[in-house]
Amino acid sequence: DSARSGFSFKGIKDYLECYRSGKLTPSQVAKNIIAMLEDCDKSTPPLRAIVQWDQEEIMLMAEASTTRYRNKCTLSCLDGIPVCLKEEFKVVPYHHRVGTVYLGTQPETEDATVAKKLREAGAVIIGVSNMHELGTGTTGCNPNRYHKIPRNPYNPNHFTGGSSSGSAAAVAAGLCPVAIGTDGGGSVRIPASFCGVVGLKGTFGRISGHGCLPLSYSTVSVGPICTSVADAAIVYSILAEPDPLYPYGLKQPKATLSDMCAPDLKGLKLGVDWTFFKACDAEVLSACEKAVKHLQSLGASVVEVSLPEVEEVRVAHVICILSEMRDFLHPDFNKHFHEMNLETRASLALASQFTALDYIKANRQRTRTMRFLQEIFSTVNCILTPAIPCTAPRIHESDLVTGRSDMSFTVRSMRFMQLGNFTGIPGLVVPIGYSTAGLPISLQVMAKWWDEAVLLRIGLKLEQFRDQTKKPSIYYDILA
Repeated sequence: DSARSGFSFKGIKDYLECYRSGKLTPSQVAKNIIAMLEDCDKSTPPLRAIVQWDQEEIMLMAEASTTRYRNKCTLSCLDGIPVCLKEEFKVVPYHHRVGTVYLGTQPETEDATVAKKLREAGAVIIGVSNMHELGTGTTGCNPNRYHKIPRNPYNPNHFTGGSSSGSAAAVAAGLCPVAIGTDGGGSVRIPASFCGVVGLKGTFGRISGHGCLPLSYSTVSVGPICTSVADAAIVYSILAEPDPLYPYGLKQPKATLSDMCAPDLKGLKLGVDWTFFKACDAEVLSACEKAVKHLQSLGASVVEVSLPEVEEVRVAHVICILSEMRDFLHPDFNKHFHEMNLETRASLALASQFTALDYIKANRQRTRTMRFLQEIFSTVNCILTPAIPCTAPRIHESDLVTGRSDMSFTVRSMRFMQLGNFTGIPGLVVPIGYSTAGLPISLQVMAKWWDEAVLLRIGLKLEQFRDQTKKPSIYYDILA
């Protein structure tokens, strides 16, 4: 709990206080959300965070939750909490379009595991959120007729980041305090950073990906986007466990939140590779360096580490993720080529140039890099980097019509993200300040496999560094 004056996002705790005190019921909150969703669609430009929603569905879940509060038999601390899921997940009764115009022609009849778990926890699913087509980019730019371009709540003339673009926009705009995304090359952490909210990419396999389109089976992790680190911890603790339908996570150790609320960071060693760390815009670097000093002031020590073969990791990650996507989407590429956005076609065409030898070499690099990380994590508890080297880019008029393909931006935006996807280690991004233009800046913390608890512990302290939270220019106060 952080007592802070000025604006603060409404989180899970605020909703629970309203429900438990009787000030508001989940049904009243649901009616507010439906009114806001209608408003979002009519605004200029439209927010385009939630791309499919159903008034009846929302009210049914909210009324069931209201009854549970009345009878004092709630299911979890997510009971009655509004959430949305990226369109990459199957969610009944919505279309599983995954950002395209050609997939999901029929409404879904079966939930993805995470959707099922959220329902079992009593959450109110307010719809599915916008995403970059097939997760193939980091801007969130998706000009097709079902999706359009989601707007950054901090400045609607800027991108949200992708590919979990709508999830981050929905949380930052106040439509829901919790959203679920997927992250194969920064797709949870990039939009969370650009939109000034918290994003957690779990260890590979930690949260079930069953019922999610398997675009890249070796790099994609599932994770929450929330208004605070505490909320990310709550959602993580509910979703993180083995799923018999998702073999990658069957052997995981039990998820814990041990020492998360320790009063300081004494005894923790924070690893920083300063050469790697400093390759970012001056404003980003300045804010991130100050945030590292703040963590030191709480008793943590900063240890210089060397991340070897950074360039090889970058190339190998791209080969792995694009080869796997190209393999999975081979039939789509042949059959639906003309229905895809231009950028998706270009990315998949590029992917078709990689050979089996490239893929084998990339995976050998993965093994090497994991070995290097094992050594590094034997000396430090985590690795710190800026989240993204820059702030959210501007949307140009032409992007609205033809989309945007900017390889140099894609490569740059993923700079600090790829290590986590390539090796499967968890990563957390926490907003730490703003650029002079008022756009959010975040710091990233990465830890060894399955050690999300240390990320959350450091994340809680990182939140205290930001002296104020700026109110987004598009913000709906659902509890007002």
